[in-house]
Amino acid sequence: MSAPRIHHPHVLQIGGTIELSEQASRHVQVLRMQPGETVRLFPGHADAGNQEFTARILHMGRRSVSLQVEAMEIVNRELPRAIHLAVGMPSNDRMDWLVEKATELGAASITPLITERTVLRLQGERAEKKRQHWQAIAIAACEQCGRNTVPEIHPLTGLSDYLRTPPGRQDSPALHQVPLPGSNARDKLLLGFSPGSIDVRQWFSEAAAVPDTVHVLSGPEGGLSVQEEHVAAAYGFSSITLGPRVLRAETAPLHALAAITLRI
Repeated sequence: MSAPRIHHPHVLQIGGTIELSEQASRHVQVLRMQPGETVRLFPGHADAGNQEFTARILHMGRRSVSLQVEAMEIVNRELPRAIHLAVGMPSNDRMDWLVEKATELGAASITPLITERTVLRLQGERAEKKRQHWQAIAIAACEQCGRNTVPEIHPLTGLSDYLRTPPGRQDSPALHQVPLPGSNARDKLLLGFSPGSIDVRQWFSEAAAVPDTVHVLSGPEGGLSVQEEHVAAAYGFSSITLGPRVLRAETAPLHALAAITLRI
C-alpha cells in the first residue's frame, strides 16, 4: 500500500521536524498509522515546483502528529498547458462535484462566476466561506489523484469583472483590446450554442497548437444570456460547441477540459 498523501502548505526542509494540523493529524489517526510509518507531504502552491516529501511519523498524540522530513523529489503530474475554468455557478452541491473533477482532470484554476442566470448568489462572508469550502475540496482531490500543485479557487466574481482580467492574464494589455472582426482567439473559449459556434473537433483540427494558457468560459443552468455572449465575444472569446447534446452546467466545462487535455 502506498503512503498516504497529505497537503502541508508550509516550507519543508529535509531533516526538519514538523507537526501536522489538527485536521491532517486526524486523517493519519483514522488510518491507524503508527510511529515509524511514512507519509507523503506536498506544499501544493505553484512556487513549490511540484515538490513531494517523504516524512516518517515520530509521535502520535491525541490531537497531533509529529513527523521528520526525510527526502524530497520533484514529481510533476501537471498538464503541459494551463487551463483556467470560469463557470457560472451551478445550483445546490453541483459546484462541489465540478471542483473535485476539474482538479482531477488538471485545471490550473477555477473562477466561480455570477451571471444573469446564476441561481446561487453569495456575497461577503458567505461567499468567502464557500470559496474556502471549494478550495478544501480541491486540496482533497489533489491528495487523492496525485497532483502536487493545488488549483486556485478564485473569489466569486461578476462576469464583466472576469472578462476584464481573467486569471493568468492580469498583466496583458492586449486583454483590454477588442479583437478584429472575424478573428478567433485560440486561448479564450466560450461554450455555447450561439449561431456560428465552432465544433470543438473543428477547433482542434484548425489549431496548429494549443496555446500555453487556455481560458474556458461556461455559463450556469440555462447558459449565458445573448448579451453576455456578445460581451464575451468583444473580449476575444471564440464560441465553441461541444456537440448536439445539451450538457449540464457542471458537465460542459469538464467535457471541454477533457477534450483539450486529449489534444495536448
